[in-house]
Amino acid sequence: MLTLIKNAEIYSPHYLGKKDLLLVHNKIGYIRDSIELPELSFADIEVIDAEGKMAVPGFIDSHVHIIGGGGEGSYKTRTPEIQLTDATLSGITTLVGVIGTDGTTRNMASLIAKARALEEEGITCYVQTGSYQVPVKTLTGKIEDDLILIDKIIGVGEIAIADHRSSQPTVEEMAKIASAARVGGMLSGKAGIVNVHVGDSYDHLKLLEDIAENTDIPIKQFYPTHINRNPHLFEAGIRYAKKGGYVDFTTSSIPKFFEEGEVKCSKALRIMLDEGVPAGQITFTSDGQASLPDFNEQGELIGLQIGKVSTLFSEVRDAILQEGVSIEHAISVITKNPASILKLHQKGRIEEGKDADVVLLNKETLAIETVFSMGRKMVEDGKAVVKGTFE
Repeated sequence: MLTLIKNAEIYSPHYLGKKDLLLVHNKIGYIRDSIELPELSFADIEVIDAEGKMAVPGFIDSHVHIIGGGGEGSYKTRTPEIQLTDATLSGITTLVGVIGTDGTTRNMASLIAKARALEEEGITCYVQTGSYQVPVKTLTGKIEDDLILIDKIIGVGEIAIADHRSSQPTVEEMAKIASAARVGGMLSGKAGIVNVHVGDSYDHLKLLEDIAENTDIPIKQFYPTHINRNPHLFEAGIRYAKKGGYVDFTTSSIPKFFEEGEVKCSKALRIMLDEGVPAGQITFTSDGQASLPDFNEQGELIGLQIGKVSTLFSEVRDAILQEGVSIEHAISVITKNPASILKLHQKGRIEEGKDADVVLLNKETLAIETVFSMGRKMVEDGKAVVKGTFE
């Protein structure tokens, strides 16, 4: 299977200029100023004229509730599983699945099964072991064993802190989790990152900072998310990032949250960059298929909506078009940066030999037009050409 993409403005995510791009089966075969077709060919070659289009790496959404989430308002509020085209129509070619509040009816066996199903349907999917709860509910009984023995498991999370729904983990408990993840990652060649849900509490990121300051666990062992959920956590996130930590912003939201002070991701990215935070430490994730619960001051549920993976690129586009963030920096937060943090070495870049995950964008509007996942065309002219089993 050969696909020749001609005349695309390639962002790798750094700018390569106008090039031709040859996809060979599931890999990026060649990037050249010009690639000409042979007069006689032993194989069918699809040629796509990408004049007026940008080619960028397939997007990575590293925090998605692929088997659903929610449940904070009882059983009827459990959210549904993600479908293939939810991801592909949003330009997403790699997902990382997590379990949230409900670590009982959502479990690791189901999470891994869904990840494998999504891969059978055409996109790449990994998972984190555990959920909000401490002790961590693993598949094998040990964090290290999960990482070493289960190919799909690349880290731990999402462990909840600074939240009334968390298990209120101590410094010692979180340090032991991070240590186990670190050792498991070293022995398996994986990132072994601990993905951390950060809630509304004014404790902010203090737990993680205490571990980094008072143990041998480095600050980059943690990958905290929802850093833009309110102004005071966002300010704490800037200080945390300046100490060397990763920060992840959640793109799914509702108007009420913005009225209450949530920082829009596109704006948050610009502010962090203006504050001097290294661009490689910042990522966006959608929290797709999660519930978006609204609690009152007594911790009682008063409203509920659902996260959408489609918001991932919407916020990147807004960062470019509305906030003046460079294309390279904006695209990096959903490509190169998560690939580097999670050690997904074949993802996040348009380079020869990398996986053939490519998104073609309209150069003027930045609309998603064509999506390739592992060399297979999933979306064409903004419409899904491959659908999931039950779609």
